[in-house]
Amino acid sequence: MTLSRALRVAVAVALTAFFLWRAEPARVGAALAGATPAWIGLAVALVFADRALMAQRWIALLVALAPGSRPPIGEILRIFFISTFVGSFMPSVAGDVYRAYSLSRLNVSGSEAAASVFMDRVLGVLSIVIVGALAALALGRDAVGSATLIVLAAGTAASALAGAAVFSERVARTAQSVVARVPNARIRQLGTGLVDAVRRYAGHRDALLAVLLTSIAVQALRVLQAWCLGRALGIGAPLSAYFLLIPVILLVMLLPVTINGLGTGQMAFEALFARAGVAAPEAFALSVLFIALGLVGNLPGGLLYASPTRPSAERGTR
Repeated sequence: MTLSRALRVAVAVALTAFFLWRAEPARVGAALAGATPAWIGLAVALVFADRALMAQRWIALLVALAPGSRPPIGEILRIFFISTFVGSFMPSVAGDVYRAYSLSRLNVSGSEAAASVFMDRVLGVLSIVIVGALAALALGRDAVGSATLIVLAAGTAASALAGAAVFSERVARTAQSVVARVPNARIRQLGTGLVDAVRRYAGHRDALLAVLLTSIAVQALRVLQAWCLGRALGIGAPLSAYFLLIPVILLVMLLPVTINGLGTGQMAFEALFARAGVAAPEAFALSVLFIALGLVGNLPGGLLYASPTRPSAERGTR
């Protein structure tokens, strides 16, 4: 285990232990023990639906950028689902790296592979911001706390910067000039290719819009999953509160400071759901179920990872 990963694990454990202590373990255990199985089962069905949509949006990005070099759908799906499993135990960027690397071994250029993963991540973040912002507008200023606005604003700024890299020639030139100063020739070549590949998405606006709409549907499914888990725990917060709070929590969980949002997720659930009148034990229990649900959705990737079968292009390199 590297030092950085060990530090993230330590932070995740420390944060989780602290918020569990604050929420009182006995009360959290009682909330989890009383959860309604039927609502949890519905949430599980929804998580597999969102994984299918996530795979579809990445395939759409690949088709737009590299139609002639796209591997068979089965191999793309294998890479995608294994990447979700890998991301369960490492910062989310690890799954993205796995996707780009594995795709580059299947006769797709490294820059196009990295660009497809980059755009998938960017549109995913943008869709989270859109869902949260729409909920904030619908609920009104009084229902939205300052922390919620700050997180949504940060997500908006990050999405705008990434969008500028796609559609602004000036930003692309600036990025190229920065990459040109990198001393390592291999990294410099990869960076130049990535900027060029990302810029090519500017000519595929219809595909980007379709992927964005798919991403918004994914976020809506995630909100519904959390709502189902809340109903399982007997939490009475309205669905509108989930549409406001879950996008903010997802953005917090994306921060690469722990493993799979563990710790930061508990912190965000307790802090934000308190505004909706949810007690700390129930909020902590909800965070545990929400993270566990994500792990359940990633299990198919674990089964594929353990399978001895490998994509044909990878077998050919051995």
